[in-house]
Amino acid sequence: MASIDYEVELTDEERSLQETVHRFAEEVMRPAGAELDAMPDPQDVIAEGSVLWEVFEKHGALGLNELTAPGGDLAPRQQARMRCIISEELGWGDSGLAIGFGVAGFPRMMAEMSGKPELVERFGAEDCIGCWAGTEPDHGSDLIYYMNKPGAEQPGRPNCIARKDGDSFVLSGQKAAWVSNGTIANAAAMFCAVDMGDGVRRDGGLLVPLDVPGVSKGKPLDKIGQRALNQGELFFDDVRLPADYMVIPPELYAIATEMILTGANGGMGSIFVGVAQAALDLAIDYAKERVQGGVPIFEHQSVKLRLFEMFRKVQAARALSRQVTLYNVMNAPPKLHLAVASKVTSTNTAFEVASSALQIFGGNGLSREYPIEKLLRDARASMIEDGCNDVLSLTAAESL
Repeated sequence: MASIDYEVELTDEERSLQETVHRFAEEVMRPAGAELDAMPDPQDVIAEGSVLWEVFEKHGALGLNELTAPGGDLAPRQQARMRCIISEELGWGDSGLAIGFGVAGFPRMMAEMSGKPELVERFGAEDCIGCWAGTEPDHGSDLIYYMNKPGAEQPGRPNCIARKDGDSFVLSGQKAAWVSNGTIANAAAMFCAVDMGDGVRRDGGLLVPLDVPGVSKGKPLDKIGQRALNQGELFFDDVRLPADYMVIPPELYAIATEMILTGANGGMGSIFVGVAQAALDLAIDYAKERVQGGVPIFEHQSVKLRLFEMFRKVQAARALSRQVTLYNVMNAPPKLHLAVASKVTSTNTAFEVASSALQIFGGNGLSREYPIEKLLRDARASMIEDGCNDVLSLTAAESL
């Protein structure tokens, strides 16, 4: 690793955590991510015996989610710092796997929000792999844009709807192929249209077990980047759910969704700081090894300038990401526009730095023998997922 640690306030506990997660990222995530990325069929990524399952198991054994969970033993400031350390290191290892780890805990988070012990027990089990089912075939980032527009009716019919029927909700329809962990999850944090029995369309959030009759899954999506992150369609054929599984009723939907989106965007900001750092590290190492004109290319002024510009961008993105995470952990309510600023800045930075790094690698950067082309593909995907950066920016601008 070529980077120098400029953190001057790490406690012994934080330093130990960083070393542990970095070792996991380097020794477990990177080789597994490369192996999964090279598989031509995304079905092989999730097949029995795939290294994916071993990585998930080893990540769970680290106990990182429990360490930084809200309401834990850590003071808010320390919790924020540890979240950044963990997410940056996991992103440095492999962004697709890092996102998969995070999304896996969404149903448990929603169950804890409900305050109902039976839901926490049902959806908080160690073997629960969750997904965040928001995107639909006809609705993506527009779900975010219309989220906090009271009285504004979202254009187009919903593809998935939960209808109140006595003491139950009946869920019907489809979620799109972009549901992260979609075809490997056994539980979903479901965000969809809701009919409370009066025929009026609203929106709500439900917990949905995916191992019950009426649920089916599509094939894993074949993507340009983040190929270690399973994504796929979900189908619901009159799936009957207890009314208690509606944990975000329509009247709380806008507030709860904004809080969850704030957390997700803040996490993306931290993860892709790690991706940007990974690209910078690879470029520095390569520039010191590759000889052209009789000297390592690091000695050429054009390469030095490019590397410094990359370094500057990474440090700026890191500073913003950490400040946003700290603010949003320590203040209620957290600010969505701050989290969006972090996500947009970090993902754009990761793509720009990875592109510059590939230029330093030259022709070798285009070869799959070298890891930089994978980082470029992974970073490009980040500018669309969890809300397209353009739409997120428009949404966040209204908070200014």
